[in-house]
Amino acid sequence: MANTSSRTLRLLSLLQTHRYWPGAELADRLGVSVRTLRRDVDRLRELGYPVEANRGVGGGYQLAAGAAMPPLVLDDEEAVALAVGLQAAADGGVVGVAEASVRALAKMVPVMPPRLRRRVDALRMATVPATFAGGGPVVDPGTLTAAAQACRDAERLEFGYAAADGTRTSRLVEPFRLVPLGRRWYLVAYDLHRHDWRSFRLDRLDAPRRTGARFRPRDLPADDAAAFVRAGLRNLPTAYDVDVLVDAPADAVRARVGRWVTVEEAGAGCRIRMSTDSLDWAALAVGAAGAEFTVVSPEELGAHLRGWGERFVRSTVSLPV
Repeated sequence: MANTSSRTLRLLSLLQTHRYWPGAELADRLGVSVRTLRRDVDRLRELGYPVEANRGVGGGYQLAAGAAMPPLVLDDEEAVALAVGLQAAADGGVVGVAEASVRALAKMVPVMPPRLRRRVDALRMATVPATFAGGGPVVDPGTLTAAAQACRDAERLEFGYAAADGTRTSRLVEPFRLVPLGRRWYLVAYDLHRHDWRSFRLDRLDAPRRTGARFRPRDLPADDAAAFVRAGLRNLPTAYDVDVLVDAPADAVRARVGRWVTVEEAGAGCRIRMSTDSLDWAALAVGAAGAEFTVVSPEELGAHLRGWGERFVRSTVSLPV
């Protein structure tokens, strides 16, 4: 019985890759006969797993989507990766996902073996979540899911897209990869209307629709998708080059905001430099430094901060001193 149970779990793990398995190949991977494999598949069906079968020569098996989410079988590496990914999602910028991620973590971590919990805890302690900014655009979970599935299945995707100047266009693309970068998510895809590679901000996508048309992925003209997005961002003009002197040690400021800005030693304090298209983002960064500071440039940032300060003061006038 123990051997049968272990083999059934192994079969479930193979089917959960969602690839189509020819019956003979699957039986060979499990070290059983095709007849025994059929009995194991029937056992999974009795447990509620919707296993589809194609009969005849060359027939095989595939796990289909069911009416309810069945239990998953994860190996050690997958379990740790999932826990760390859920933690990142809990700190991320996808609207409505943080609370669900926390609930999933609360269910998952307590049932993990101690050796895996120690690995998850070690990764969590060694990772600094970038949650202070809070002002980045949020992404609709449906948009993120549709784009991710289209990338996974090499399926063409249609959507409306709003450019930075507000111009709206319809796009048909061959999606390649999703890239979380800074405060935003990007879709790297080959644009079939423009016959070239593009990166699209997910928060600007509207009503993405999977077309059902499959394609053979093209070669990306970059080392990887993240490098492609970074190269495109470097070519965009930035509205403001920010230079601020901060009355605090560089190491302390770098620990607070170093992921988002450049922090340089400057006498007893330090200097923050950044290029941004949003003075709101610059204000968040220098405010999060947690120390007195002086704006060197641009002049517009000083006026912007004064406006913020006046609003903050007005919001507290009714509070008791």
